[in-house]
Amino acid sequence: MHSHILLAGLPTADPPKAGNTQLVLATVLSIAVVVVLITVLKMHPFLALVLGSAVLGLAASLGASAAIDSFTKGVGSTMSAVGLLIALGAMIGGLLADSGGGDEIVDTIVSRVSGNALPWAMVGAAALIGLPLFFEVGVVLLIPVVLLVASRVDLPLMKIGIPALAGLSVLHGLVPPHPGPLVAIAALKADLGLTLLYGIIIAIPTVIIAGPLLANVVARYVHATPPPELLPTRQLERVAVVGAGAGSLSGSSDLGDPDADVAERTRRGSVADSPEGDTSFGRRRPAFGPVIATVLLPIVLMLARAIAELTLDKSSSVRTTLDIVGNPNVALLAGVVVAMFTMGTAIGATRDQISASTAGALPAIAGILLIVDAGGGFKQVLVDSGVGMAVADWAKGSGLSPLILGWLVAVLIRLATGSATVATITAAGIVSGLAPSLSASHLALLVLAIGAGSLFFSHVNDAGFWLVKQYFGMSVGETIKSWSVMETVISVVGLIGVLLLSVVV
Repeated sequence: MHSHILLAGLPTADPPKAGNTQLVLATVLSIAVVVVLITVLKMHPFLALVLGSAVLGLAASLGASAAIDSFTKGVGSTMSAVGLLIALGAMIGGLLADSGGGDEIVDTIVSRVSGNALPWAMVGAAALIGLPLFFEVGVVLLIPVVLLVASRVDLPLMKIGIPALAGLSVLHGLVPPHPGPLVAIAALKADLGLTLLYGIIIAIPTVIIAGPLLANVVARYVHATPPPELLPTRQLERVAVVGAGAGSLSGSSDLGDPDADVAERTRRGSVADSPEGDTSFGRRRPAFGPVIATVLLPIVLMLARAIAELTLDKSSSVRTTLDIVGNPNVALLAGVVVAMFTMGTAIGATRDQISASTAGALPAIAGILLIVDAGGGFKQVLVDSGVGMAVADWAKGSGLSPLILGWLVAVLIRLATGSATVATITAAGIVSGLAPSLSASHLALLVLAIGAGSLFFSHVNDAGFWLVKQYFGMSVGETIKSWSVMETVISVVGLIGVLLLSVVV
């Protein structure tokens, strides 16, 4: 499934132009340049990633022209994979907020779940949303709810955000029909049913440990607050504009967050100073049922496509139809169209109000799109320079057990390239020669070991790192202490689960 995304960023077949030692040093240098530019020189992450990619291309002897081509290819593939999804998801979020649908969801959750149980409720919500989705799509759909809940209850943002992110990430790395596990299953000729069963068994304790339990620790030293420019409630945004200046908006970030100032000016021009003033619809809230049905519509369509790909023949007309309507872009577009009715026309909103709501959701995500795309470009330069091949050369000469070897290779490629999918695909290819010697159960566990390794320590070369950082309004350091730590805990606990299960199956 999603073959266009799976193939983007695969390790190049061309031999690297530098030796392994030079590639390792070039990778370390480029990542250090990105970190220093952002944290010390306060440069915008987009520019830092562009310059870091240039340093990598030159240091790895890729050549200026090839580095530019590689970076451009990475930006394009990332934009095509997640750019439209982020924009469409933001439009749904805008309608959700302006119609009062978001408040309806929050009120229902808060009224039915006590404060201490909210993190566990967010795990359940993330698991539901994340089952058929790419991580980025799940983030886009879930974060508005996370930010609204955090703004309405007396709980730190990390106590709600970490469980939600953990639920999404664990499913992305360990449970089919996500693309990484599916490709590993195909490469190793593992049994899909066994992998799904073992994946769920390992995912449950992993998400509990890396979610609500870890959130209690992270919340003690990461004090993030919902970014006003991304909080999907126009009323709260106007309060933030009146009560806080640009300095307070940018003061929480290591970057000086220049796009926060842009977002504030956009809000002032398009909301506070517009002739209509209040862009909320001001009639009545949509009912809880239609709101939930609208939010879940893209998920149901994508899940139906995933099930069809696993159960129906390629010649089936039903599968062909679901391949189209279940495409993430088509599914989210359908969600926007339906939301324009259920959270617009159906509650008395005018066409101008609906148009203003969907358009008003876009300015705040412009910075996110640029940063995520630049992260994809940086990752592609890493891949094309031959870093993944250098890791593969080392792994083939080791004598480790298949489960640990698969996990470790995925870890190294994940650290080098920033891509969980690339790490999964490459690691599965490296250890595929061991498959004939393994039982069906241990073959399924090898897929899960690789999936767990592919999640290890997301950092500045991972587009997901920047997505989470910007959505939660955190500094680079805060993102490492929360998101990166969470990903590492998932990876290590997942490996432990694989090793323990290997003893009994």
